[in-house]
Amino acid sequence: MELDMKILQLEIYGDSKLTINQLLGIYDVKKEDLFPYHQYASWLLEKFDQVFLNHVPREENRMADALANLATMMALGENESTKVHVCHRWVIPGLLDLQINESHHTSVWVIEEED
Repeated sequence: MELDMKILQLEIYGDSKLTINQLLGIYDVKKEDLFPYHQYASWLLEKFDQVFLNHVPREENRMADALANLATMMALGENESTKVHVCHRWVIPGLLDLQINESHHTSVWVIEEED
């Protein structure tokens, strides 16, 4: 959205020290299933003139902590179910469009319309 608005300086705050340090290049991405997300995020960050990545510990961000606790409290029990409407059926944009020379790819397929 910021790119569409021509905003080229970005400040990002996150409570995952691992994710922030991976995007900063301090830590390597070791989980293979997270590599496409890291690759896509890195590709997006390169489009900005200036990016500031900041780690905010969860205990210093009460709103995020409250939302996380609320989500935990609202978790469904073993015999409960709910419907989740899917707005988008992709997880990340096709990596082939990004001209990345890696073979990692994530796809989501609808198996049954009711599923």
